[in-house]
Amino acid sequence: MRDPYEVLGVPRGASAAAIKSAYRKLAKKHHPDANKNDPKSAARFAELNTANEILGDEEKRKQFDRGEIDAEGRPRFQGFPGGDPRGRGGPGGFETHTFRTGGAGPGGFGGGGFEDILNSMFGGGASRGARPGGGTTFEFDTGGIALDLDLSVTMTVSLEESVRGVEKRVRLPTGKELDVKIPPGVVAGQQIRLKGQGETAPGHRPGDLLITVNIAPHPYFKVEGSDLRLDLPITLYEAVLGGKVRVPTLGSPVELSIPKNTSSGRVFRLKGKGLPKPTGTAGDLFVTTRIMLPDGNHAELESLMQKWRDLHPYNPRSDLA
Repeated sequence: MRDPYEVLGVPRGASAAAIKSAYRKLAKKHHPDANKNDPKSAARFAELNTANEILGDEEKRKQFDRGEIDAEGRPRFQGFPGGDPRGRGGPGGFETHTFRTGGAGPGGFGGGGFEDILNSMFGGGASRGARPGGGTTFEFDTGGIALDLDLSVTMTVSLEESVRGVEKRVRLPTGKELDVKIPPGVVAGQQIRLKGQGETAPGHRPGDLLITVNIAPHPYFKVEGSDLRLDLPITLYEAVLGGKVRVPTLGSPVELSIPKNTSSGRVFRLKGKGLPKPTGTAGDLFVTTRIMLPDGNHAELESLMQKWRDLHPYNPRSDLA
């Protein structure tokens, strides 16, 4: 197998984030599901996974850089520098051994044979699966390499969909599409985990799919925790004379009584018309009035206001410095 740095196309000094990013980009490109007509895609994908198993694990990466494991993650046998073929400690302080492939013992090794030596070298985890009398076939247990097979995607829902729940289709980085049920009451930033829906790799448990839910901005509601805020336009005559106006909610519209002489910016509280809470109750809807004048110039309205100004002058800014 090629050098894992070469496989992922990153320099030896690359950061962990750069390695992860390179792997995800290449894995998406070479995934067999996205290259069904390319018989070599599975081999390339397996090579990418092996490279990521080494470079994506800090300890394994250090072992590879020191030459302790090869490009497939297998321990390298480097010999014993300064060894003495008679089995005594050499000048470098390492114990040396003479390997014998025949003689006593059911495995074809003499006392202190190859299997015992490997066990002492690799903490008892080596030579797993050696066959009695089978000679030199060994499987090295490297302790398992953590491989990040999780997939992360974002999904945007409307405010109404977040309250009622919805089923939507999401496209994964692998190209696969999945129908996902978003539960009622989901909040912005909430993460939903679907086990086993992530990426796959030979010899590894499938990863999970992590869906982060975003809530799209609403055209007129503003979310504040479990409360909602709404700017409600009212006419000049509604503000002066009062009246009943329809107010939208996440459910059915309701009627709000506007008292006479209501100023712009006055806030009304509609209890229980906000977002549902985990406790089973709901937040409130706060409605702020905004007086809107008609478009265009109206001579009659201007004449009326001039008379009012002359007969009833007042200064709403008197408290300002």
